[in-house]
Amino acid sequence: MNEQGKSVFYSFFLLIIGLSLLLLISGLHLTQGQAPFTLKELVLGLWEGDGRIQSVVFGIRMPRVAVGLLAGGALAMAGLVLQTLTKNPLASAGTLGINAGAYFMVVAAAVFFPGLNSSYPFIASFLGSAFAALLVFSLAGRAMDPVRVALTGMIVSLLFAAVTSGLQLMFEQETNGLFLWGAGTLIQNDWSGFRFALPFIVCAGLLLLLLGKQFDLLLLGEEAAAGLGASIQRIKAAGWLLAIMLAAATVSVAGPIGFIGLMAPHIVRMLGIRGHLQQLIHAFVWGAFLLIAADVLARFIQPGSEIPVGAITALIGGPWLMYLAYRTGKRYKGQNQTLRGNRSKLSFPWLITSMVAALLVVAIGALAFGGGSFYSFSEMVSGALFDTVTVQFRWPRVLVAFLVGSLLALCGVLLQSVLRNPLGDPSILGITSGGGVGALSVIVLFPSLSFAWVPVGAATGAGLAIAIILLATKRSNWEPISLALMGVAVSAMGSGIIQILTVKAGVGVAPVLLWLAGSTYGMNWQDVWFLAFVLIALVPISYSFSRQLDVLALNQEVSVTLGLRIQLVRVLVLLLAVGAGAAAVAVAGAISFIGLLAPHAARGIVGVKTRFVVPVSMLLGGILLVTADLLGRLVLYPKDIPSGLLVAIIGAPYLLYIMKKL
Repeated sequence: MNEQGKSVFYSFFLLIIGLSLLLLISGLHLTQGQAPFTLKELVLGLWEGDGRIQSVVFGIRMPRVAVGLLAGGALAMAGLVLQTLTKNPLASAGTLGINAGAYFMVVAAAVFFPGLNSSYPFIASFLGSAFAALLVFSLAGRAMDPVRVALTGMIVSLLFAAVTSGLQLMFEQETNGLFLWGAGTLIQNDWSGFRFALPFIVCAGLLLLLLGKQFDLLLLGEEAAAGLGASIQRIKAAGWLLAIMLAAATVSVAGPIGFIGLMAPHIVRMLGIRGHLQQLIHAFVWGAFLLIAADVLARFIQPGSEIPVGAITALIGGPWLMYLAYRTGKRYKGQNQTLRGNRSKLSFPWLITSMVAALLVVAIGALAFGGGSFYSFSEMVSGALFDTVTVQFRWPRVLVAFLVGSLLALCGVLLQSVLRNPLGDPSILGITSGGGVGALSVIVLFPSLSFAWVPVGAATGAGLAIAIILLATKRSNWEPISLALMGVAVSAMGSGIIQILTVKAGVGVAPVLLWLAGSTYGMNWQDVWFLAFVLIALVPISYSFSRQLDVLALNQEVSVTLGLRIQLVRVLVLLLAVGAGAAAVAVAGAISFIGLLAPHAARGIVGVKTRFVVPVSMLLGGILLVTADLLGRLVLYPKDIPSGLLVAIIGAPYLLYIMKKL
């Protein structure tokens, strides 16, 4: 047997193994549900039963398995093609923001064009997917650098997620039922979802198989492929279009499910399958197997209730993404990043005085408005500033907003300084998601514990997240791109765990969305005293490290020459950063980007000296969150937009701007 024959035989043998595993896991899936059956009962009941087993299996469980097969296979094929087109091992419909764009458009259609979702659900999903892909493509540049593409996709996903959460909170009735679907679920009540997705996925899949050899030419390089007569632009356009179609069809019936399109292609390549025609076939099988297996695991973890399968795939795919991020980030080892800034023309005391005055103006505005009532200036002066309603409800909310913003800004300053990383932010580096996991773990798994343990859980989760990231990127000397990529992976795992804990807790959708978005709604004086204690404890210690951080910002060789104990300083400062970020998350939820925005703005005003950057950043962070909280109450009154969403909508474009400068 020649080499080609051996290759075909090997591929066929692996395909049989994959199909056998898919058949086995599908059979196991059919035994799960509200009424569990053994495999023997299932087989006998389908042929000899009284009709009850047949109706359950053929009417509910088999449609679920069938949709899982289509969705998993489609996502895997789309991921394989996207990785080829972008030359990026991290590419998939999830990491490039395509799923997030589709989900956003479906939610927007449910709010503004409800007839479109009911009659033509694929259109909204496809338009959202295409818009997200176009946005990533235009922002990443024609060179399509793999790391830049991956980070751009992450930022676009964060932006879409923020806007989508805002729509769900503001239009809860119109989007009712989309929360579980938005986390990715295979729930089916009949065969309608399968019948809807089947033609789109089959047509797109067959066209990709026909283009298999054309995709092989792209691996030779664009010049070589063009020399062989291939039309590069047409191949790429067709590949993007078909991959988007597959992702959109999947989102239409199962919601945005991540990581299948990332893992399955790599499994196929690890098995030694060559050529896109063979890889696409094997990817479909392994993608279907992974998704159905994840759904089996979800139902095993929480029998009798629904854990979104997207949460399980994130939990499984997170370590995989960490491994890929580690490999991809190694090429950037040794790059020397510095933090840039400008010196303000104003004297520092005048600058601080001006910022305090601005804070007072915004705070008075926030105190004047709330609960549908507005105090005029004369009313505020005459005593409304200290009446019962204001003191009990409005003062805690304003003070918590300022304290949380200040702590997040302090966390960002410390992270960026100690790591010399302009992308240092508690949300990007996993502190926010890790703290959220820790806080929710205490609330859900240990309900008998008092509230005082919630910050302890948040600090533990945040510390564990940042420790994993730092250990994984130590060889690259904590290069910014490597840190950001690893932060994406850890945050994805954290999001999956949060979704599982949310379902396990059985809490309502609105409180979960509110906490995930980050909000100062419903704060009390206990929250104020706790945050004030943390701030008073951490700020003087952080300020005492100003000189060391300034020396560390030069470079490692100079720092050692000047006698700085680098490792000790890094550990202590990181502990301070984790403490500040965890306290903020424990009280106000997952508020993103303040730790990124405030320090960058501060350096643009006062330069890079830490003793100036710390107070200015904290004031800016506090002003920013108090302003966002006030605008959240005013923009769509009587709707109350979480302040974290407004900050994210501002912060995501700013992060894209920073990426352009790196």
